[in-house]
Amino acid sequence: MHLNTIGPKLWKYCNVLRNDGMDYGQYLDQITYLLFLKMASTKAGGKAGSAWSLLEEQPVAGLTSVYETLLGELGSAESEVSAIFAGARSEFASDASLRTLMTELNSLEWESLERDVQADAFEYLLDQAASEGKKGAGQYFTPRVLTKAIVACLKPGYFEGDSEVLDPAAGTGGFLIAAHEWLVRQSGTSTKIKYRGNELVQRPRRLALMNGQLHDIRDFAVTLGDALQSPASDASRIILANPPFGSQGHQIPDRKDFWFRTTNKQANFVQHIVQSLGQGGRAAIVVPDSSLFGETARGLLPEMLRRCKLHTVLRLPDGTFAPYTAGTKTNVLFLSNENPSSDVWIYDARSRESAGRKPLGATELAEFVDVYGPDAHGRSPRSESQSPSKRWTKFTAGDVEQVQYELDRLEWRSTAEDVSVPESEELLREARDQLDVALRSLERLQSILVDNDA
Repeated sequence: MHLNTIGPKLWKYCNVLRNDGMDYGQYLDQITYLLFLKMASTKAGGKAGSAWSLLEEQPVAGLTSVYETLLGELGSAESEVSAIFAGARSEFASDASLRTLMTELNSLEWESLERDVQADAFEYLLDQAASEGKKGAGQYFTPRVLTKAIVACLKPGYFEGDSEVLDPAAGTGGFLIAAHEWLVRQSGTSTKIKYRGNELVQRPRRLALMNGQLHDIRDFAVTLGDALQSPASDASRIILANPPFGSQGHQIPDRKDFWFRTTNKQANFVQHIVQSLGQGGRAAIVVPDSSLFGETARGLLPEMLRRCKLHTVLRLPDGTFAPYTAGTKTNVLFLSNENPSSDVWIYDARSRESAGRKPLGATELAEFVDVYGPDAHGRSPRSESQSPSKRWTKFTAGDVEQVQYELDRLEWRSTAEDVSVPESEELLREARDQLDVALRSLERLQSILVDNDA
């Protein structure tokens, strides 16, 4: 059985269970719990290994009650799979619905499928949930076309010193999986690399752990928590990240190693990643235009450019993250922990003829990967003539300084109509950032005056 049949078949069950009031995210939870238990049933030992058989032996009446109890036991600290089942609960409205889904999964003979088919089918579920759920699982999903293009540029495992791939905003683990798959294709193995992630929300973290298991990645771990509240760990690593868009509860992280105090979440993730890059490390970070515009850019970029090398910027096509954040204009920053370069190369993939709401095409970023070059640190010889579409432009450090580090103001566009203006939401967030910083400065000044009066 191939993905062309198994993926849609798995997703079809969601429509059946929606009649019971189960939404896309809840269905994704339940299908992954049950798929994991089916896989575990083929392995000896452990509570998870016997759970599927125990459920099959139960009569229909009372099945959801037994299932709920099993989920609680599997999520306990004593369970060998507690990280995957932490907080797990049944969302089935009836015993009959649970039995129906189990019967359908048995008909797939899931455990007998090859691992690559299992993994592809699982990613099909994530993709569908992202597209259909929009504000549900979608916020954790980065298009595979984009993750594959970024990984092809950074080449995890390319250098002897590469020891770890890290994603501090891991979501469902898309970047980590793409890095693993790339290295396996290149060398036949990925055992030399550790795959590490951090995720703030339990559901995507669980899906990431499940994703790693389905892809048979041995050294794979995603911790639960806020990476921005933890000190950076300086190590030689490849960092790939698509931090969540939006503000961080209007709070400035209490980080003494951050040089720019802001509530802008993406700017804070950039600071965290720069601080985490060890010698020889390299990174790719997805950020919205708001991080490259106004006060945020002026506060973030000058020091970032002194601490590392920003050698490449990819301006992503409009609608890259449609449908769940269709209007946000985004970019990818490529960094290396090296002496700053005098040149920054920008590839503008944004000027598509369409209205910008179609998914990324399979080859849409192929030219960018080609002009980026074979060197993972962006050191390959480059020229603007490499790009037949004339999207590839070089800027000097002087050019960047002249626009006060607001990369969005650099003149690479051919027509005035192509100039993008930040979304109103982004402008509001930018104004809120500036106000927060000003208020805190005022509070510090007031405290100093009070102390002097005393």
